[in-house]
Amino acid sequence: MTPLTLAAAQTVLGAALGNARARNARPLAVIVLDAGGHPVTFAREDGATFARLDIARAKALGALGMGDDTRVLAERAKGNPIFFQSVAVALGGGIAFSPGGVLIRDAQGGVIGAAGASGDTGDCDEECVLAGLRAAGFNQETPA
Repeated sequence: MTPLTLAAAQTVLGAALGNARARNARPLAVIVLDAGGHPVTFAREDGATFARLDIARAKALGALGMGDDTRVLAERAKGNPIFFQSVAVALGGGIAFSPGGVLIRDAQGGVIGAAGASGDTGDCDEECVLAGLRAAGFNQETPA
């Protein structure tokens, strides 16, 4: 498995924020975590509220902890709300089930980290993260 480098994480971050500015999104916070959930890089844009970085981290941690992007988790939570509420309680509330948390996979499909964004709609947050991942050369498709 290829580790997530600082250079790659910074590319994800910069491109995600660049995409947010290009689409005139509300100010975002973006974080990139390694596979162990440790921050590699993060930023909160001018004008983003103080909670946005914590929410972005909760999205990225949710993806890592549950093994899927938070868009998928949000859909699953609709059908099993008690389980997902229990997960949030078990983790002290440090997990978010809203689009914008995306797993980062290496070329072989192994999870090497996650990125999260918060500040606009979940859809916009997710699109900005995906733009960052594409800019860094990460393929989001898992091998067959």
